[in-house]
Amino acid sequence: MTDLKTAQEMMAAAVAAKGTEDPEIASVKRVLKLLDKTAKSNRTYGSTNPVAQKFSQQLFQELTGHLTTYSKLTILIQRSALLFRESVVSEADKDSGSESVAFKFYADGIRELSLHQGLTEDDLAYFLDSLWGGSDPTLDDDDIVTRLWARNLPTISIVTAEEIARSSIDGGGATQADGGMSSSDSTLRNLLDLERSRKGRAGKETEGSGEPAGQKKRFQSGLVGYEVSEEELAALAVEIDSESTRDSLLYIMDMLTAILASEKSSALLAKLFSIWGDILDALFRQGKWTIIEHILRLLHESDTIRPDLSDEHKQQVISLLHGIGRADRVKAIETFLNHTPDGQTEGLSAVLLAMTPDAVPILCSLLANLNTPAHQAVVSDALAVLAKDHSHLLIKGLLDRRPAYVRNLLAILMKWNDPKFAEPVEKLVRYPDTQVRKDVVRAISLFRPSGNGVKLISFMADGEESVRIAALKLLVSGQYTAPFPSWSQTLSEDEFMDRPMSERRAIFQAVRATCGDEAVPYWESLLTEWSWTNRKKKEELALLAADALGKLATPAATTALELGAKKGGTAVRQACAHALSHAHRRQQGKPVAETEQ
Repeated sequence: MTDLKTAQEMMAAAVAAKGTEDPEIASVKRVLKLLDKTAKSNRTYGSTNPVAQKFSQQLFQELTGHLTTYSKLTILIQRSALLFRESVVSEADKDSGSESVAFKFYADGIRELSLHQGLTEDDLAYFLDSLWGGSDPTLDDDDIVTRLWARNLPTISIVTAEEIARSSIDGGGATQADGGMSSSDSTLRNLLDLERSRKGRAGKETEGSGEPAGQKKRFQSGLVGYEVSEEELAALAVEIDSESTRDSLLYIMDMLTAILASEKSSALLAKLFSIWGDILDALFRQGKWTIIEHILRLLHESDTIRPDLSDEHKQQVISLLHGIGRADRVKAIETFLNHTPDGQTEGLSAVLLAMTPDAVPILCSLLANLNTPAHQAVVSDALAVLAKDHSHLLIKGLLDRRPAYVRNLLAILMKWNDPKFAEPVEKLVRYPDTQVRKDVVRAISLFRPSGNGVKLISFMADGEESVRIAALKLLVSGQYTAPFPSWSQTLSEDEFMDRPMSERRAIFQAVRATCGDEAVPYWESLLTEWSWTNRKKKEELALLAADALGKLATPAATTALELGAKKGGTAVRQACAHALSHAHRRQQGKPVAETEQ
């Protein structure tokens, strides 16, 4: 099909005319959302990681439920979106690029995917493994189609661009004159089946004429030649197309590979390796990551290709491999990516991972100097692998004044999840950037999931409410302890009175969770002390104090509430009586309303 894009655009356009979402579409969206999460976690962490396994299990459960109800799930694949019954059910983020599931399917030539009832957990595991590469060395790392066809699973079926193209070459019955699909409510598989059926009927109609189907038309011109089947024509068309679009650089690489495999002259082989060094320099400047990856793979396999290489030639190969992380080449990566914000990164990860740990300092510099988040992500992933034994370089980088760089370093440290990182990370509580401080809170919760909460309390002085709330959510969890004096600065500030009621309540909850009875004298003073200034705000604090004491429900807390019920103002006495009632219920082990927890 020469204009599949037109057909897909027609389908996408139909989305606008669609009304309210039906349950089946909603179910499909849930499945595809989980598929995206699962694919990303498998690619990032590996399929054996607990996080990846959790997503895989959730996906299987959701998918099983869908197939039990509807028996089949068929999606149409566009470059950056997935469609179901003419509705866009999944659309790639603008920054996801080649990492989106839609693009991965599309790039590998899949235009329709169908999952059928009876899909097993092993079927799904194989599918996910195929999506982002697996452990089978006999199959291409990125070829989903080859992997699926190799297993021939009855519960998973696909339609490829090659099948569509073959159908178009064979007669074009599945397309309209303008190249669009003839039926907007049919799947690609249905269209292909319809075309095959049409061709079968046409063949039968010609049987009575004594001529094979299509032969009369083929030789109508009177020219003499070989008879070629339509299947052979289709294969020839694909071959011609592949040759016409072949990357010239890859073609050169193939020639150089042939020279490596066959050249007997030692001098010419030495020159060949020298030429490869020059080619690599040019490829780094041009951002040809996939070609560089191709060369690296070839160099790693040189012993297999030429087991008779001399020690001198082997040393040349080693020098080429070690030279991948040279400062000038890493700088070339930086220059290209920053001058090409939308530049593709396919193959770049493999290039970076081919570098030795000696390249970590220059890779840190690269990460700091890149402008685009998508490019930063690729370098961050590489550093997470290469810099494990050089964490001090990343910790040093936390002092940098570039927020994006510091956030990327924090993300790497959190991936490693080592408690030893807690102390250097805690030094960033006053970092100027709000988002960095939020990440610091997350990092502290990861490195110190329990224990001393004093560093978290220091966030109570943060000027950004969202940062304070993030820290409070951890402090109220009951996993942290802290002496009451560590709260004194927060509670004594005039600004504390002006904070939102919800935040003041959360602070008192955090004080209760971290200090327990240590806070009782403070709350008792709020209940019993009379004030001539700020009476309304101080009464609000007294009411919050009564609530906190009621939830604490210790003997000391009930004693303070009893005193407040006698000495406090009218509103305070009522609040204390109410809190006492709930405290007694807690002490007796009786249920308490959820709103009173």
